[in-house]
Amino acid sequence: VVPAGLTKYRDGLYPLEPFNKEDAEKVIDTIEKWQKEFYEEYDLHFIHASDEWYILAGREVPEEERYDGYLQLENGVGMLRLLQNEFEEVYENLEGDDRVREVSLATGGLAYPYLLSMAERIQEIYPNVKVHVYKIRNDFFGELITVSGLITGQDLIAQLKDKELGDVILLPCNMLRDGEEVFLDDITLSEVKESLQVEANVVKSSGQALIDAILND
Repeated sequence: VVPAGLTKYRDGLYPLEPFNKEDAEKVIDTIEKWQKEFYEEYDLHFIHASDEWYILAGREVPEEERYDGYLQLENGVGMLRLLQNEFEEVYENLEGDDRVREVSLATGGLAYPYLLSMAERIQEIYPNVKVHVYKIRNDFFGELITVSGLITGQDLIAQLKDKELGDVILLPCNMLRDGEEVFLDDITLSEVKESLQVEANVVKSSGQALIDAILND
């Protein structure tokens, strides 16, 4: 169950209102009620709420066991839980050192607080590593669109133009078209690098990949 993403291009379309916190709480309560019934009868939760509902409701995403093996990752169901768990597994084995590095992360509003928290924890044990985390507002499709996979190259360039970016900017792989170094607005990764005058690395959606990219391991 995924909330509809309402873009700013809605002239002449049926009027729809975005979900609010109270709506999200009701949706989650309904889904979790059905999950309990399905699991008792079929040993499968069957119906799942996407990560957006939990963030909108201000609730913690469910534990890993509730995702039935992450069957709906491509629909944003469990991505944050998986990322958190992978991060924790790697993080607990980090010892920290005195390496010097400065990087930046760009993401959508949905994942921003999670990535910010992870970056802060890395900096706690690597005191000379500086991580800038930037939340990109979606001006292209509209501010209600907060997933990183719908961020365009032009929004990246416009909002990061005068920011501290460090040695490299790290971008999640879902910002680019599958198998290509091109954003949804046809701007290429090379054009972003040239405009921002910084190296850019595309990072896979895993806790290990994120930590490795930040620490340059």
